[in-house]
Amino acid sequence: MTQFDNTRRPTRQIRLGKVWVGGGAPVSIQSMTNTVTADVPSTLSQISALQAAGCEIVRVAVLDETDAKAIKQIRKSCSIPLVADIHFDHKLALLAIKGGVDGLRINPGNIGSQDKVRQVVSAAKDRGIPIRIGVNSGSLPRDILKKQGVTPEGLVQAALSHVRILEKLKFYELKISVKASSVPLMIESYRLLSARVDYPLHLGVTEAGTEYAGIIKSAAGIGTLLSEGIGDTIRVSLTADPVREVIAAREILKALELCKGLNIVSCPTCGRTKIDLIDLTRRVEKALQPWAETDITVAVMGCAVNGPGEAREADFGIAGGSGEGLLFAGGEIVRKVPEKALVRELVKLIRQQYPI
Repeated sequence: MTQFDNTRRPTRQIRLGKVWVGGGAPVSIQSMTNTVTADVPSTLSQISALQAAGCEIVRVAVLDETDAKAIKQIRKSCSIPLVADIHFDHKLALLAIKGGVDGLRINPGNIGSQDKVRQVVSAAKDRGIPIRIGVNSGSLPRDILKKQGVTPEGLVQAALSHVRILEKLKFYELKISVKASSVPLMIESYRLLSARVDYPLHLGVTEAGTEYAGIIKSAAGIGTLLSEGIGDTIRVSLTADPVREVIAAREILKALELCKGLNIVSCPTCGRTKIDLIDLTRRVEKALQPWAETDITVAVMGCAVNGPGEAREADFGIAGGSGEGLLFAGGEIVRKVPEKALVRELVKLIRQQYPI
């Protein structure tokens, strides 16, 4: 497979639990639970599902003291870094830190007085807990809205105002996000921010929408920035099951060759196709889920024009014919197989080389 230069923008490096962010570390995938955090069994169940899908950092909403006190129990059974999302109440941040959280998402400008911010920063320093400053286009401060409007300059100015508060307290273990629901606004905001700071950046298109539209917006926004070397950790935000966010994020990283995993190459079908390629590809995708994190490319092609070439370039492949297809492995034809047996025989081939 052709290798591209995916040089990352140099950034400082921070650590959330066992996961490094920035400083050349692999781009990590995040998501957020949508359970009531205080409902510990439900929250842990969703975290487990997210982790199984490839989530590397998980965030939970901390709305009140009950949520904050649940952090300790969640942390005991959660094996990936846990971030507490907190607004306005510094006491909740202190409780989350005490409970063992690995990271905070707060904006120091709205957490309270300088003394309250100092208390949170002091506790975070003592535990080695980084803070994410998160600015969204839909919640800019009034003074910035009046002067700058909802613009890249406005989002970046809002973020830097929070950064300055932490830097005055000599706290530098932080990452920043400047999210917007508008993809062009989001892209330009991150470009501007990346030119002004060397802190690691958390990428995302906020309120991206339902699954289909949201994935497209996220791929366009996050993918554009990652292709420019901007971004150190990502979250795809969808009005859908959070597991779908993680799956989409993995596909974005795989498409840019920023992470390894199963890569299925399949053609769009046309009048030359003599095999039910759409159903065949769906069945192949489902059958190969046990190899989702295995670095292999599988081609599922529908005719003799591009099929044999793509199949030969892949690790394994199917080149469809009329009610049958050729199986390929390592660029060589293995045998001709009836259509109904193609998926079963493909799985056998892959299992021989990659037993699970």
